This record gives sequence, structure tokens and C-alpha cells, in this order.
Amino acid sequence: MANFSKSNVPQFTVDVYQNEYLPEGGREVNAIATVTSTGGGTIGSAVGAPHLYAVGEGPDAAVAIMVDCSGSMDYPPTKMRGARDATAAAIDALRDGVHFAVIGGTHVATEVYPGGGRLAVAGPQTRTQAKEALRKLSAGGGTAIGTWLRLADRLLASADVSIRHGILLTDGRNEHESPEDLRASLDACAGRFTCDARGVGTDWEVKEVTGIASALLGTADIVADPAGLAADFTQMMESAMGKEVADVSLRLWTPMGVEIMFVKQVAPTVEELTDRRTEAGPRAGDYPTGSWGDESRDYHVCVRVPGAELGQEMLAARVSLVVPAADGTVQTLSQGLVRAVWTDDMAASTSINPQVAHYTGQAELAQVIQQGLDARKSGDYDGATAKLGRAVQLASASGNADTAKLLSKVVDVVDAATGTVRLKARVAEADEMTLETRSTKTVRVKK
Repeated sequence: MANFSKSNVPQFTVDVYQNEYLPEGGREVNAIATVTSTGGGTIGSAVGAPHLYAVGEGPDAAVAIMVDCSGSMDYPPTKMRGARDATAAAIDALRDGVHFAVIGGTHVATEVYPGGGRLAVAGPQTRTQAKEALRKLSAGGGTAIGTWLRLADRLLASADVSIRHGILLTDGRNEHESPEDLRASLDACAGRFTCDARGVGTDWEVKEVTGIASALLGTADIVADPAGLAADFTQMMESAMGKEVADVSLRLWTPMGVEIMFVKQVAPTVEELTDRRTEAGPRAGDYPTGSWGDESRDYHVCVRVPGAELGQEMLAARVSLVVPAADGTVQTLSQGLVRAVWTDDMAASTSINPQVAHYTGQAELAQVIQQGLDARKSGDYDGATAKLGRAVQLASASGNADTAKLLSKVVDVVDAATGTVRLKARVAEADEMTLETRSTKTVRVKK
């Protein structure tokens, strides 16, 4: 295993968990690759705490905060007030030296601070000025999120930094541009900056907000009560300030004859990556993972190997973490190997690796929640009961207590072990949206 180890960036490791043994005629190989980065020098600071970064290494980040200012943000007035307070809290959490801007979003995008197509550099004076500029934020107009993202992209691109991050808040549906326009904006911004997206209240579209975060490799969540925005924005900004390495890709190399079935992130959330592959040389492809600080994520790789005789073994895949180097090449941060060994030992070849089994269940959990909620919305109550019952069963078996709690607000659980449930006659809209928004959150394997 090769490790990337400069003093001011995290060290990356890749650990592969799998059952490499296949029965005679076996073709499908599954593995969980746990990627961990540790030892980064930069930390996110709490409000009022010192703004620290690595010795000899200045801040290398730019952040754009996009605040919904459409007319609906005035209903109730606490939403706009909460958005101002949250943006001020996020500004307080910026490290000294980080480039930043605040954008007001309606059917057009407006530079709130600093203006003039520029980014400000965080310091005591610019933080004060930015918070004063937030007083200009008032509600009125429509919603065209693609224009917000494109302005954020232009501003972030003006900074010579490696970490570019967006924070986006909306309270409504994207009604003033077509879904195709939003998709085109997301395609244009993908790989240029990461973006966390938040929906406040209950009048926004879950699939829009989660789609933005997914396309831009960020997080998505609901803040049903505007009073919770400041704490959430602070946490998001502190997380952004902790990122050290940008444009990290999971590179998968496979030998001749090996077919890739899928590649997906399975922790801390389920994120399908298969279709995001870009070719990276003979039999190698890169899957984007965004920016990293001190953290750990799990990826499920499934490949189909050619048939082989009993007793044979082969390298089924090589999983690497790579980043662009200054000279235009790529640097390998770490790697792990996926193997296939054919055996007539039935106990060995039929055993399922605990990590693979766990995350297969977590991916199914995310899927059946979505299917169950969609069925409920369409009036298919039998289908909804069956899918959400299966979700309760999976959440209980895997110890995903957070998801189990959210499910209990949508169904009455008769028997969690068998997945026997009844749909609740009345469900608060915020509870249903919270379950849908957080359906892809997973738990790690129990030790």
C-alpha cells in the first residue's frame, strides 16, 4: 500500500474487505474499499476560536454562500431572518485568508458581497462588512437555482485555490427555469466546485435539493425549522474549512476480460458513481469523490471476472486514490487490491463478507425508502406498506437507529424484525421530507 504523506495534507489509506473465494463457475466479485484520510493540518474553527491552518501553508479555499431571496422566503418572516443569521454564522466560521462571496438568489443571481465580480478575503474587517451587507437581503422574485450556481462558479473560478465550495439554501421549487436548464448548470459546475444544499421549511422539492448535492458531491439536508439554520450553516462551514485535498478520484483498474458491474459510495451516504466514470488510460477509469479532510468513506466495487479453473487466482481489480499533480500527471495517494480465488471449499466460497453484506443491505434500505414514499404519494398504499416495512426490517437489522426513528414517524411498527408495519393515516410533511432527504444516510458495520 502506497501512502501520500506531505506534512500539511492528510495521509490516505485504502483497506479492502472481501471474500475472495469463488465456487467453480463463480464470476461475481464484491469488495468494500474503506478510504481513510488522517493527519491534515487545517481544521475548521468554532465561532470565536482561532482560525488555524498548517504551518507554512496559507488557506487554500474559496467559498460561495447562495441564499434564497425569493418571495416565499417572507412566509413566515422567520425564514428570511433565519437565513440572514445562518449566513452571518457561516461567515464567522471562515478561516482568515479564505476567499468568499455571498450571493442572493431569485429568478436572477445577485452579488450581495463583495460585488464587482470579485471575492473577498476573510478577515475581521471583511467579516464585519459582509454581515452588514446581509441587511440588504430581502424577499421578492422567483427561483432559478441554475443562475445562482453559474454565478458561484464564475466567482469561485476567479480565485487561485484548490478547494472551491458552495453552500446553497432554498425554500421553494425551482419554478423559473426548466429542469433541463438546471441540469445544464449542474453539468457545467460538476467537478469545478462541491456544494452542500439545504432546504428550509417544507415547500421545496426533495429530489431537486438532493440532486444538486449529488451532482456537486456535497451533502443535502432539511432544516424544517428556520431556527436551526445558524447551527447547520456553522457546521457546514466548519466542515468545508476542514477540507485539505481537492479533486480526489477513485481509480479502478481491471485486467483484460473483467467487466465492471457498479461502483458506489456506501458510507456515510449511498451515492451511485458508476455512470460518472471518466477513462484514465488502458482498462482504468476515474470516479470523482470531491474534497477530503480528516474522514473515512466506504465504496462498494462489484466486478465480473472471466471463468477459471478450481485452484486458480487472479487480481480482479486495483483500487487507487489519485489527485492531479502540478506537472499535469496524477499522483497516487494509496491503493488496495481486489482478488478472486476459485475453490471447491463450499464453506469458503459461500460465505458473504460482513462489510459487503451490510452495505448491500444499506443500499437496499435507501432504495426501498424512496420506492415506498413514491408509492405512498401515488396512492399505492399496499406497495408503500410493503416497501416501508422492508425498510423498517433492514434499518432494525443493521442498527441504523436514526433511519428507524424517521421511519417510525411515517409508519406504525408492529414487528420490526419481520417488517410488519401499518401506514400512518396522517404524516407531518416535514417528517416525510426528512425521511426522504436522509434516506441515503448509512451506518458503518458493527464491530
